Amino acid sequence: MSKVLIIDDEQKLRQLVSRIIGVEGEGFQVLEAASLKAARAVLKQQDVDVVLCDVKLPDGSGIDFIAQIKAVQPHAEVILFTAFGNIPDGVSAMKLGAFDYLTKGDDNRRIIPLLHRAAEKVTLAKRVAQLEAKTLKKYAFERILGNSPPLKKAIELSQKVAPLETSVLLLGETGTGKEVFANAIHFASQRQSRNFVAINCAAFSRDLLESELFGYRAGAFTGALSDKKGLIEEADKGTLFLDEIGEMPVVLQAKLLRVLESGEYVKIGDTKASKVDIRIIAATNRILETEIDSGNFRADLYYRLSTFELKLPALRERIGDIPELARVFAESFALKIGRKHIVLSQSYMEHLQRYAWKGNVRELKNVIERSVITATDNILQVEDLPHEMIPLSEQTAQGSNTFALAAIERAHIRKVCELTGGNKTEAARLLQIGLSTLYRKIEEYGLK
Repeated sequence: MSKVLIIDDEQKLRQLVSRIIGVEGEGFQVLEAASLKAARAVLKQQDVDVVLCDVKLPDGSGIDFIAQIKAVQPHAEVILFTAFGNIPDGVSAMKLGAFDYLTKGDDNRRIIPLLHRAAEKVTLAKRVAQLEAKTLKKYAFERILGNSPPLKKAIELSQKVAPLETSVLLLGETGTGKEVFANAIHFASQRQSRNFVAINCAAFSRDLLESELFGYRAGAFTGALSDKKGLIEEADKGTLFLDEIGEMPVVLQAKLLRVLESGEYVKIGDTKASKVDIRIIAATNRILETEIDSGNFRADLYYRLSTFELKLPALRERIGDIPELARVFAESFALKIGRKHIVLSQSYMEHLQRYAWKGNVRELKNVIERSVITATDNILQVEDLPHEMIPLSEQTAQGSNTFALAAIERAHIRKVCELTGGNKTEAARLLQIGLSTLYRKIEEYGLK
């Protein structure tokens, strides 16, 4: 129910308006104040959606009070009462952020529709604020899992550079969380309310990458039927994240350098430069100094991007973080597939901490997901790990059948069938085999 605060020193008017808007079914809860002082007390104690305020009050001006209302409750909308339809007062009020103004005694029919429109605007504003808060929380540095010294150092440095406009170059192996850090830096910056636009430079050919980044004008090439916005333009006033920057063709590196140096770029097929205000965060798993020596990367672009370099630690450098990461991933995947609380056995965890993790956190996440899917109960055991993660000596100790492909296939089919509760169609889909093939293998392995 929307709360409406009526501020007027005339008691009879307050009571009249209260009766008009407090009618059952209108959905408003009415609060009253006879002065600005009393209104301040209400605004401190109550979450008010709409304020109906007289222009002239014993202790001040309702027009001047608009700013104070917005300072205490930014989402509240203000509708002013004017005694004689004073146009200058109404204009001033609207300029200061009032939703609308009413003439006392003449606009009674307008009150209800106006209140509903104002309340709808407040509801929408609150929803947007909640979504923005959730987004900020989702990408906050606090959501990055781990407490190891190398990770804490990377987070500390990221937090220092985040509020600045400095370009950032994230270095690290594949799967170390470079995009996670890029998001966190953006949402901790002054650009947090603007777009965060990401692109993987390795995922496109040169021509496609150029059109994706810079956009093009209609007729620039065959198939260009209309103007296309590039990601650089989409990121205006926000942040552009260039993943795998080391894979960008040299000819495009020159165009990117111009963006960094002057804030200008030229769309494909255009004859004039466009201006843009973006912050660039780049990432690579390559050693760019070596790429420069090989002629694959421009030195001048590297120096512009590497104003602030940040190396993210590999997972093998933060072994102590593996238990927390594994538990969180396991709980998350178990929830997605409707399983109960998942426990990681001590031997399972020890194997995780001994493994090399060439794919880092991304590889760990994939292994945990597979384990949760194939586990026969709610406790993850060593046998739920991928075959290649179990040392050869342990495989031998488990029995000669461990090396038989049929034994591995049988165990895997059994686990997937158990996971799907005996639903053969779903099991065949997960196994990526035909339903008839699944039935044949069930018969062959005696899994009825």
